[in-house]
Amino acid sequence: MDLKQEFENIELSDLRVIATLGVGCFGRVELVQIANDTQRSFALKQMKKSQIAEMRQQRHIMFEKEIMEEVDCDFVVKLYKTFKDAKYIYLLMECCLGGELWTILRNKGHFDYGTTRFYTACVIEAFDYLHSRDIVYRDLKPENLLLDVKGYLKLVDFGFAKRVPDGRKTYTLCGTPEYVAPEVIKSKGHNISADYWSLGVLIYELLTGTNPFSGADSSATYEIILKGINAINFPRNITRNAAALIKELCRDNPDERLGFQKGGIDEIRKHKWYERFNWKSLRLRKLSPPILPKVHDVTDTSNFDTYPPNDSPPEDDLTGWDADF
Repeated sequence: MDLKQEFENIELSDLRVIATLGVGCFGRVELVQIANDTQRSFALKQMKKSQIAEMRQQRHIMFEKEIMEEVDCDFVVKLYKTFKDAKYIYLLMECCLGGELWTILRNKGHFDYGTTRFYTACVIEAFDYLHSRDIVYRDLKPENLLLDVKGYLKLVDFGFAKRVPDGRKTYTLCGTPEYVAPEVIKSKGHNISADYWSLGVLIYELLTGTNPFSGADSSATYEIILKGINAINFPRNITRNAAALIKELCRDNPDERLGFQKGGIDEIRKHKWYERFNWKSLRLRKLSPPILPKVHDVTDTSNFDTYPPNDSPPEDDLTGWDADF
């Protein structure tokens, strides 16, 4: 029996909140357990319906649900069930108690070559799975990469993900400013190639601890991005091969980016910077992770920041936009 079948009879009232794992734009992510099951825990993402409607994000939320329901990949967080009530919609998901990659990066300052290779290889595996199904992710950043208890990385938060059939483009400006590709800023239309740009940015940030395109605000950041990767100073600890890979991923012309060429995403795997990296062992989860998180039990939230209790509940939203949720 697969897990989705197992969750068929679970109701929202069966879930017990243990702690808050994160707070986002539309609500919170809670660590929960199912009544009478102390062996497992899950992440429950609860989002305020009225706020989603106010910010006109209904379609994005529906895309998130639809895409996550069909995704089954070891490098992507799994969705088990959805719920809704008058105030919130809920996603019951796999939880990753190793914490956010962002927290680990903040504590360490930057990562070495081996650590960066391992984590970005996990992202490449996730992208390969998504892109082969015409899904553009559009929100790569260390905050959206979580470590499971074994130290492997999983992609989380599909709020900006969208299915874009091969040969087509999408035009919405979305994503985190520092990671947005130039064609997204220019509203020229974008596709999976925008994800390869953000992968180049991620490699730079993990190796240096700083984002190459950071400005005082989003407008300043976009200006820096539009000047291109060649205007960016590369510190000495970025080797020649790493710099070459970043520049090939962050080409201004999306059609010229590594990963979007004839050989597809395999061209990234074959790049000199990943030389002798064991992709097969990674897929089989046999590679030793660079960092093994300390997780004592299924309710241990010590790898996450602490958050104050929930603020006042939102107003009911009975407009029915979530009828298909």
